Amino acid sequence: MKKLMMDLETKSDVDIAKAGVYRYADSPYFDILLFAYSVDDNPVQVVDLACGEQLPEEILNALTDDRIQKHAFNASFERVCLSVWLRRNYPERFVSYGSPEDACGNYLSPNAWRCTMVAAAYLGLPLSLAGVGAVLQLQQQKMSEGKALIRYFCVPYDTVNGVPQFHTPADSPEKWNVFRAYNQRDVETEQAIERRLSRFPVPEFVWQEYALDQTVNDRGIQVDLQLVQQAIRMDALTKDKLLQRMKALTHLDNPNSVYQLLGWLETQGYSSDSLGKAQVQELIKTAEEPVRSVLELRLQLSKASVKKYQAMQNAVCSDGRARGMFQFYGANRTGREAGRIIQLQNLPQNHLPDLEAARELVKSGNLEAVELLYEDVPDTLSQLIRTAFVPKPGYKFLVADFSAIEARVIAWLAGETWRMQAFAAGKDIYCASASKIFGVPVVKHGINGHLRQKGKVAELACGYGGSVGAMKAMGGAEMSDAELKQLVTDWRTASPHIVQLWWDVERAALTAVREQLSTETHGFRFSYEAGILFIRLLSGRRLAYVKPRIEPNRFGGDSITYEGIGTNRKWERLETYSGKLVENIVQATARDLLFYAMKNLSRYFMVGHVHDEIILECPKDTKLEEICQQMARTPDWANGLLLRADGYECNFYKKD
Repeated sequence: MKKLMMDLETKSDVDIAKAGVYRYADSPYFDILLFAYSVDDNPVQVVDLACGEQLPEEILNALTDDRIQKHAFNASFERVCLSVWLRRNYPERFVSYGSPEDACGNYLSPNAWRCTMVAAAYLGLPLSLAGVGAVLQLQQQKMSEGKALIRYFCVPYDTVNGVPQFHTPADSPEKWNVFRAYNQRDVETEQAIERRLSRFPVPEFVWQEYALDQTVNDRGIQVDLQLVQQAIRMDALTKDKLLQRMKALTHLDNPNSVYQLLGWLETQGYSSDSLGKAQVQELIKTAEEPVRSVLELRLQLSKASVKKYQAMQNAVCSDGRARGMFQFYGANRTGREAGRIIQLQNLPQNHLPDLEAARELVKSGNLEAVELLYEDVPDTLSQLIRTAFVPKPGYKFLVADFSAIEARVIAWLAGETWRMQAFAAGKDIYCASASKIFGVPVVKHGINGHLRQKGKVAELACGYGGSVGAMKAMGGAEMSDAELKQLVTDWRTASPHIVQLWWDVERAALTAVREQLSTETHGFRFSYEAGILFIRLLSGRRLAYVKPRIEPNRFGGDSITYEGIGTNRKWERLETYSGKLVENIVQATARDLLFYAMKNLSRYFMVGHVHDEIILECPKDTKLEEICQQMARTPDWANGLLLRADGYECNFYKKD
């Protein structure tokens, strides 16, 4: 046996969508019902564990044999579930790849696992089995009856004396037979997908990155449950008080209702089509009492702080660690990781000067003191979300991130010399950009320091072809359109090599699609193969654009369109352009540099990564300088790139 492909049907009283697979399988009521498998692409077999059948000896052996590749769609689900199931049912056979002390001792090694979902994402395809099957137009599609069968057999229908009750095969033999067929079909669909994708295999170094990602997920991060529980309690009490104040001011039955509050605003002479944060903040600028107070209360009530705390409470496992927060290749356009469950990628920032004191007050449950010292309790709780993640006793967090990684990468790729010189000299890139644009020295908090903000807005907005709209979104709303337009022009004049990079990349991509041949520019290789536009990065990884076409854009020129996941998470035709292609390349390159740094730091205990930041749980004597030095190393393919990493240490996670 060289390859084992599988799919599981399982049951648990935990909602996997809210808590993730680690907490789902951690439940004492978790079990595996059906195990469908194929050995070396032979016909699929189904083992009915719920009806007393047992896995064959060779399959049990294969699960812990790293010489045999295990394949599944979203393989982390099968690997985690089988880890728990083997530990409970065959403890003498279970072999972990770590010790209980390093939090990996409960899981099978990810090194021998291959994920069909990752293979699909590598080619720009959807992250669901049904979605991939539909896009590839497979004959063997995922059965549509699955969701109803899962609700029937895998989710409790009742609870008796605290014990969840599940339907059994005997409750509906007909449904059970269909469920067995559904389990078998999933493996057959996975086989069909792998056959279609086999022409474009995932590089081995990407599978090594996948194993590293799984290790980080297996470790998880310790959660301060006392802080979490008190924050949830305070949030509920505070929001009840705020709601009562709104009722007193508006005399509405439910002033938290968008419909009712919009109607009340009309009676007060204010109209809006939305109560989103931006719209409410705009209304407040001109509102008089009591409207102003009502809108301010609305902003406080709308804070989503408690949802993050509830997500932590849902996801935390029995050992106090939350796991499974990172989705490998979750952003399949660039290959970047995506957040799951608690979503570390979009945690609120913290600006409280006395963060630790505020944290201790909330943790102790002293709501009166929090109300006295902090005017906005929901905002305070929001700023404390990061601090709920803590290192285990006797350890500390070391947090390090790349400095201006995208600005450095695009300057290096384009050969924009003055920018690279600014980085080499340790200059502030916003000051350097403003100085180049306006032709005068600009020093932060010094000479012409007021121009730094304009340099910052231009840097954030213009690198990928952005114009006036992007400038406004990045903080330039206070400037006039004419001023913004001139700033865009001046930025582009100051950065001719970056502008040339946009056009060279777009020209190479258009040629590859139009003439269906390979082209190159700036070290990137563009090729059209089997209906896919590939861009080979300097790292050797490839970006994929499915079914590309050249179509006229709104400016009368040619643009590349392709099929992919849109903003509404539907598979649709999307348009790209010069700046967007460069943005994909730059962010994908930054992603590859992050994984290179993660590999260099793999001997440390890595528990998380957020955008361009790495979080390590370290002994107290670990030196931050060592971490930053390791992180700033560049791979052979990035010769000449100047990286820099900055960091800090803390006793709870925060934004320094």
